[in-house]
Amino acid sequence: MYRGELATTKKEVADFMRQAVMKSRDIAGPAAPLVPFADWDFYFIDRTLEWTRRERIAGVVNDVKVPKGFVTDLASIPRPFWSLLPRQGRYTYPAVLHDYLYWQQSCTRAQADDVLEAAMEELQVPVPQASTILIAVRMFGGGAWDNNAELKAAGERRLLKSFPSDISTTWKIWKQQDVFE
Repeated sequence: MYRGELATTKKEVADFMRQAVMKSRDIAGPAAPLVPFADWDFYFIDRTLEWTRRERIAGVVNDVKVPKGFVTDLASIPRPFWSLLPRQGRYTYPAVLHDYLYWQQSCTRAQADDVLEAAMEELQVPVPQASTILIAVRMFGGGAWDNNAELKAAGERRLLKSFPSDISTTWKIWKQQDVFE
């Protein structure tokens, strides 16, 4: 695509986003394999995302494998703070790991928060950003943890088996389809 030319297919949008992320990798950290829904509030993972703690520690989560098709809202930063701390940055990859653990709830909330902290440290997220994110997660993450449990109990699912082909598809519309594992 040329500068100023609009992407018209899901593949073109996904390719464009991957190229942009790869170009910014030095400042943004590793690329998370994300494809947005049309509302840009939710994204899905288009390939498996894995993390292994550099130094294994007993009693904590040392490995996280986010399957292809997981739906995330990235870093759950309130809109008024996006100019200071955008939803995407060097912390995006750790945020997706954290979202997955908060959704699955296969570990404790404290263990999920520890994964976020360890992954941000390994990816060298600047200390002011990492500290701000961790303080917010520890203060307000309980609401997200509880909300995820309620959504799951009500039947919401977040692991897709098929993906939208129309770039104008929102998460609100897509989650009403029979598209889940």
